[in-house]
Amino acid sequence: MYQALLHHGPTGLKGVKIAGRAKRNLAADEVLVRLKASGLNRRDLLNMMWRNEQDAPLVLGADGAGKIEEVGSDVEEWHVGDEVILHAGVNWLTKSDAPPASFEILGSSFDGTHAQYIVVPASLLVKKPTYLTWEEAGVLSVAALTAYRAIRTKGQVKEGNTVLIPGIGSGVATFLLQMSKAMKCRVIVTSRSKAKQERALQLGADVAIDTTMDWNEALQGEKVDIVFDSVGPATFQQSLHQLRPGGTCVTFGATTGDIIEFNLRSFFYSQCNILGTTLGSKEEFIEMLGFMEQHQIRPIIDHVYDLEQGVAALQRLQDSEQFGKIVLRRSKTEADHKE
Repeated sequence: MYQALLHHGPTGLKGVKIAGRAKRNLAADEVLVRLKASGLNRRDLLNMMWRNEQDAPLVLGADGAGKIEEVGSDVEEWHVGDEVILHAGVNWLTKSDAPPASFEILGSSFDGTHAQYIVVPASLLVKKPTYLTWEEAGVLSVAALTAYRAIRTKGQVKEGNTVLIPGIGSGVATFLLQMSKAMKCRVIVTSRSKAKQERALQLGADVAIDTTMDWNEALQGEKVDIVFDSVGPATFQQSLHQLRPGGTCVTFGATTGDIIEFNLRSFFYSQCNILGTTLGSKEEFIEMLGFMEQHQIRPIIDHVYDLEQGVAALQRLQDSEQFGKIVLRRSKTEADHKE
């Protein structure tokens, strides 16, 4: 048995608890990973809201990093003791316009990463970069990959572009800021929080404005090449309005709702593009890790909780208090002390 952050019972946070989970036997192509850290994502909150008392217990979590403890009989490329990060996109191996029909995300219909152990197909493993701590490596699988695909594969951002990131503070938004600056872009961010605006400026943002303002007025009419909007209805109109003619809006989230309205005629006269994206392939994940190591990008860590404090960590995420990634670390074991 091992400890895990489970959802079982009432919808939402009321159904989350730390409980025991039985280890299962490995298939020939699987590995057992003893997790060192995992990162929270808004997907965890959505999963809790989509589930009810009739659903079987589920271990939450899609981000994770740790050490291999056991390998299946057909696994040759990985060995006990290897340090790895999990790619969260099951069955999405190569770069493509969209994920395959068999695509799933860890912690959705089968157990995720907020646990002491996880059994996964060996195809999900990627070598952990040595320059990252366990807490840093454990938060990359969803947010960093979503940001990288949005910038490189979908948005095709170029050096010198002006980028707008509404709602700075989320994990993806902070990675977008860091990656855009690594590509020598001018970066504008918005937030309702003065503290988050100031933190973004400290991290390299060129301009930070209040989300509740008229953006065009606050920016004195400046237009941007690309907007990365994950907020949804609350910001989408202003995001489109702030694009230059022929600019691009990449969207990957809907924090404030799923339904939007906008002026279609104004949109097509402006010759703009709207692109949707989410997560990314294993091929892009490997590219992303190389890009991050080249530019020595480290995740912005908001707060580190022990696994046993998982409910409090999820509450912080639900309240949108964070700036950067929230981490669940694992308590030291006897094996850890021997390393």
